[in-house]
Amino acid sequence: MRLRGKTILVTAAGQGIGRASAIACRNEGARVIATDLNGGLLSGLDGIETSALDVTDAEAVKAIAARAGRLDGLFNCAGYVHNGSILDVTDEAWAFSFDLNVTAMMRLTRACLPGMLERAAETGTASILNMASMASSIKGFVNRTAYGASKAAVIGLTKAIAADFVKQGIRCNALCPGTVDTPSLRGRIAASADPAQAEKDFIARQPMGRLATVDDITPMVVFLLSDESRFVSGQAMLVDGGVTI
Repeated sequence: MRLRGKTILVTAAGQGIGRASAIACRNEGARVIATDLNGGLLSGLDGIETSALDVTDAEAVKAIAARAGRLDGLFNCAGYVHNGSILDVTDEAWAFSFDLNVTAMMRLTRACLPGMLERAAETGTASILNMASMASSIKGFVNRTAYGASKAAVIGLTKAIAADFVKQGIRCNALCPGTVDTPSLRGRIAASADPAQAEKDFIARQPMGRLATVDDITPMVVFLLSDESRFVSGQAMLVDGGVTI
């Protein structure tokens, strides 16, 4: 078991990539603390500690970091996808995108990092994984202005943390998935004017001819949280089905 003896905190673990990652980490032997804004979505996560958490609530973030203790791994998975060009983005939508996708990630990392530094001093390494996207500084996509800008900031934040703490055993990487078949994606498809065409369009941009599943993503999550990636830091790791070839 690649994560035996490790304690890992996962946000947005109620569904999609976050839930699948929490389960994968548990199956690899980790003590997992799974959080989600909607605590009800965390039901059924046997063998996993669960807690409702609004990652935009600064005091709640401090409390969960204190409860978690000295972490070996942190997966900042919570995020929001705004749809629209720059002409469609309101100030409120822009601010919310950055608050959830970047600022909340910064706060949780800041709160957990002292304990992770202590843990790294004992074991030699601890890992932070931030959810970014292929839609970021890596590639532009139609109607993803606020999302792409915020995920580009995630990559910048990731590299900054990696550079600051590399000599103290902290690794920090960004996960950049392609289009993944999750409840979030299905919700965006259903909300479109033509759901059938929207699904076809999402599939069409994947050179492999299909959407990713969460099981395509979790092996990279486990790898980056495990000691197998102990020489990997500051990277934007693409799992995108060939979109950015």
